[in-house]
Amino acid sequence: MQFVDEASIIVEAGKGGNGCLSFRREKYVPKGGPDGGDGGHGGTVYLIGDDALNTLIDFKYQRFYKAQNGQPGMGRQMSGRAGDDLHVKVPVGTTVIDEDTLEVIADVTEIGQVVPVAQGGRRGLGNIHFKSSTNRAPRRTTPGTEGERRNLRFEMKVMADVGLLGQPNAGKSTLIRAVSAAKPKVANYPFTTLVPNLGVVKLGLHEHFVMADVPGLIEGASDGAGLGLRFLKHLTRTRLLFHVVDVAPFDESDPVEVAEAIIHELGEFSPALAELPRWLVLNKLDLLPAEEREAVADEIVRRLGWEGPVFRISAISSDGTDALVQAAHRWLTEQRRLENEDEEAAERAREMRARMEDEAVARTEARLGRRRKRDDEDDDDFDDDDYDVEIEYAP
Repeated sequence: MQFVDEASIIVEAGKGGNGCLSFRREKYVPKGGPDGGDGGHGGTVYLIGDDALNTLIDFKYQRFYKAQNGQPGMGRQMSGRAGDDLHVKVPVGTTVIDEDTLEVIADVTEIGQVVPVAQGGRRGLGNIHFKSSTNRAPRRTTPGTEGERRNLRFEMKVMADVGLLGQPNAGKSTLIRAVSAAKPKVANYPFTTLVPNLGVVKLGLHEHFVMADVPGLIEGASDGAGLGLRFLKHLTRTRLLFHVVDVAPFDESDPVEVAEAIIHELGEFSPALAELPRWLVLNKLDLLPAEEREAVADEIVRRLGWEGPVFRISAISSDGTDALVQAAHRWLTEQRRLENEDEEAAERAREMRARMEDEAVARTEARLGRRRKRDDEDDDDFDDDDYDVEIEYAP
C-alpha cells in the first residue's frame, strides 16, 4: 500500500430542516389552530481514531464528506427526522488543521477518540411555537440553518516510542529488521528508505515497544533537501531517539562530520526535537578490523563530545542489538512510571510534546507556503490573461 501522510479534504455538516407552516384540519374542528412541527437538526461530521488505518491514502481518492440534512417539519405537530451524523475514520496520530485559518483543530492520538469537526445546522421552528393569545393563527416559521463547512488538512505522524535518526545508508533499516518483524527495503545505496517504517520490538509476554525508521537526513534537510524535512515530523511522537552512525562509510566520509550535520539539521527543524533524549548508536563495527573497533568508536565519541549513552553494534549480524533494545525498554518503562507518579514529570513531557508539535506544524506550513508561492510564480493555470492579444477593427 502506498504511504500517504498528508491529505486535504472538505467536510460539510447537514443543513437543519425547515419548520412547517400548518393548521389543524379535522371534521367538526373548524378552527383547530396551528400544528406545524419543527425540522430536524442537521448531522454533524466527526473524526474517529482507528488503529486499523496506517496511512491517509483513502483521502486522496475521496475528498468530500457530507453529513445528512435534517428533514423539514410536518403537520400534526410532527418533527422532521434529524440527519445522521457522519463518522470519518482516520489513523491514530493524525493532526487536523483548518486550512483557512491554519488553526490546529485536534490531535487524534487514541483509538476510538471522537472529534467533532463540522457542526450540523440547527432545526427550524414550526408555526406552533408562535401562537399566542393575540395571534391564534401565526403564519410564521423559521428555516433551518446551514451546516458548517470546512477545508481540513490531515497530517499523520506515526506513533512510536523510539525513532531512528541518521544519514542515508547508516543501517537504520537493517537495525529495525534485526530487532523486529518489520521488513523494510535494504540495499547498498542511499535512500533505500522512502517512507517511514514501523516495527514492534518484543522482549517478552506483554513487553514491547514500537520503533520507527524514517528516511535518512542529509545536509540542508531543514531547508528541504532530500526527504528528511517531510518525514522528520514523525519523530515528534517518539520519546527516545537512536542516532545511528555508520563508522565505516562506503564513500569514506568522516562519520563525525556527518553526525554533526545531522544534529545541526535536527535543531534547525525543531529545537524541541533536538532536546529529546538521544542515544548514540555506532553501527557497522563488523566492517573494521577487530583490533581497531574500540579505538575508532572512542575517537568518534571524543570528537563529538558525546556524554550520553553509547552503544556499539553491528545490525546486520545483530551483535549488540539485544543490549540496545533491553536498555531502551528499561528506560521507556521508567519514563512511563515517572509520568504516572510525578505530576511535574508528566507536565514536562506534555510541554515537550506540545513544543515539538507546534514547531513541526510551523515547518510544514512554511513548506506549504513556499510551494504555493512557487505555483503562483509558475502561472501555468491558463488564465484569461495568458492569451491577451490586441485586436484592431478596420472600417
